[in-house]
Amino acid sequence: QIPVGTEIKGMNILGLVMFALVLGVALKKLGPEGEDLIRFFNSFNEATMVLVTWIMWYVPIGIMFLVGSKIVEMEDIVLLVTSLGKYIFASILGHVIHGGIILPLIYFAATRQNPYLMGHSDHPGALYFFSPCSVSSSATLPSMIKCIEENNKVDKRIS
Repeated sequence: QIPVGTEIKGMNILGLVMFALVLGVALKKLGPEGEDLIRFFNSFNEATMVLVTWIMWYVPIGIMFLVGSKIVEMEDIVLLVTSLGKYIFASILGHVIHGGIILPLIYFAATRQNPYLMGHSDHPGALYFFSPCSVSSSATLPSMIKCIEENNKVDKRIS
């Protein structure tokens, strides 16, 4: 008998990560012979970043048309506007609490410095801790890497 429904469909992410790590170590161990493949993967990574940047420039236009088509289908616009207003208010309030209270508390706990004066201090790189550049998302990865490398002077190999 063959059991049905016990197999989980999807990618084996852990196996993929382990393979990438082992391949990277093996290529580095090869020395000059592995440099060509390392350069290929670096070029492939740069091309992927360019593609993601292009996609992120055009996604808002597509979303605008998707949302616009749903708004046209709605019957009660007043309900839509009040619901969106409540959502926007809650979102802004959450961002103010998170960015104005929680993140400064974390910064203070880690550095014992006043987070509200850090923009005037000798540490301009610390300002990016609270900026949109530090948002962790694959969609914002190219801009995050650019901010880390250019503004915080982090080595390209690390970023």
